[in-house]
Amino acid sequence: MIVLKRKSIFIFSVLIVSVLTFIFCFGAINKLSVGEASVSGIKIVLDAGHGGIDSGVSGVLTGVKESEINLSIVKKLEKYIVEGGMTAVLTRNSEAGLYGVATKNRKKKDMKKRKEIINDCKPALVVSVHLNKYSSPSVRGAQVFYKKGDENGKILAELIQNSFNNMEENVRKCKAHTGDYYILNCSQYPSVIAECGFLSNKDDEALLIKEEYQDKIAYTIFCGIINYLSEMSYLNNDK
Repeated sequence: MIVLKRKSIFIFSVLIVSVLTFIFCFGAINKLSVGEASVSGIKIVLDAGHGGIDSGVSGVLTGVKESEINLSIVKKLEKYIVEGGMTAVLTRNSEAGLYGVATKNRKKKDMKKRKEIINDCKPALVVSVHLNKYSSPSVRGAQVFYKKGDENGKILAELIQNSFNNMEENVRKCKAHTGDYYILNCSQYPSVIAECGFLSNKDDEALLIKEEYQDKIAYTIFCGIINYLSEMSYLNNDK
């Protein structure tokens, strides 16, 4: 497994020939070389949950909207993916929903549009960013979900979950779990939902409203993605 530091520099080439990428791994440098397909050919769909009239859950103290934080994290994650030489495709890049001018069945139209974007893109993987809520205000922490029977999705979920668990702020260490959600079921591509914390918990909320922590969450997800691409031989770990 490759574990990345926040200040690492990624040098990915569009050439098929062997090109070295330097990634700092707890002080050690691992070499990644591009396999049969160049890194620039890798597409990743980033889905910011909710949007428009559907703002998702709200912060217990500030009332901040889940949809706003989801989008902020996704845009920060997009930056890391693009800097890594890959292509990020966002299902939404504004606060608007994906239902157009519809006045009825907005949620259904919104989700259908997300499905269309994913299937048209034919990505290596899909990450849907969300925030959580629970009746008990003491519950906190980040947790990742994948579709039952999706083995590649399971690997992706576990690697992102491991990244979350390595965060010092993430005091509740979780395991990746299966989930029966539309965004996981709507395509054949490895898909996960990254629940980045609980807005019903004041400590998680206090972290999640900060730009710096949102950026750390984005980078943590990015680390899990890179580990997955390496494990799936999109990247060859040439030690």
